[in-house]
Amino acid sequence: MSLPALVISEDYAGLRNQALGLAEAAGLVPAWRRVAPGVPWRWLPAEWWPGAAWAGLNGAPERSPDLVIGCGGVAAAMGAVLRRRGSRVIHIQHPRMDPRRFDLVIVTVHDRLAGENVIVTRTALHRVTPERLAEEAAIWAPRFAHLPRPLVAVLLGGSNGRFRLDAAAGEALARACAAMMREDRVGLVVTPSRRTDPAVVAAFAARVAPLGAWLWDGAGENPYFGLLACADAVVATEDSVSMISEASATCAPVLVARLPGRSRRIAGFVAELQAIGRVRDFAGRLDLWPVAPIDDTAAAAAELRRRLAL
Repeated sequence: MSLPALVISEDYAGLRNQALGLAEAAGLVPAWRRVAPGVPWRWLPAEWWPGAAWAGLNGAPERSPDLVIGCGGVAAAMGAVLRRRGSRVIHIQHPRMDPRRFDLVIVTVHDRLAGENVIVTRTALHRVTPERLAEEAAIWAPRFAHLPRPLVAVLLGGSNGRFRLDAAAGEALARACAAMMREDRVGLVVTPSRRTDPAVVAAFAARVAPLGAWLWDGAGENPYFGLLACADAVVATEDSVSMISEASATCAPVLVARLPGRSRRIAGFVAELQAIGRVRDFAGRLDLWPVAPIDDTAAAAAELRRRLAL
């Protein structure tokens, strides 16, 4: 019988999908809850929060859940408290506190964290599986059948504290993608994220849509997994470790679109994948080379089950 797991994170796809992906790969039954403590509680230690601050958990639970999987900084604060209350807690990403406050911590190599209860992966955890890709390909391949081949998927992130994807950067990237369409005769499918600046979407609408590109307008079904399933190559913006990791779990070459800004952590992550030939920089032209999927999610899930005797 599959065990239930409370999955907690802020409402960002990159965090949510890592935690859900781990739970699914481990054969657990996940129930995701958004965590978003308001002012002033988000500025105070989680053990001081009243029940009302435990947003998404229906108040501070009287009985701690047996198994908790969290991802992100706010989830780490909550997870540490829940473990003291008796839960078994797995945290994904560097918790920015002593990892011994959790039963397991799962980080990527570029997080530079080690310990007896720390599992290290090459890429971020995710929900991309061969089965999901096959299901999505059956849905989306007919919708993209009219587009030229090779088919290039463009995954747009957004500005954060380290990188900038504003109107100027979006315009430069849109122009580069348009040049690739003209020079290499590729088909293009583009999906923004919730973080993508509307000015960036407008730049792509102006530059690549007139050339025949397909651009998701945010309505209807989310095409994200469909794009990953159908693409012959993927262009992913540099700001998102999760998007690059998800694209690297497919059979498509991954081209990283560099952005204004800097992050030592993300630079190290991309450099590791470049060193093994999994990703290359996007230079405005199609670049195809033999690759194999990189996916450490299943291995991390198996190690989780072994260490917790699930």
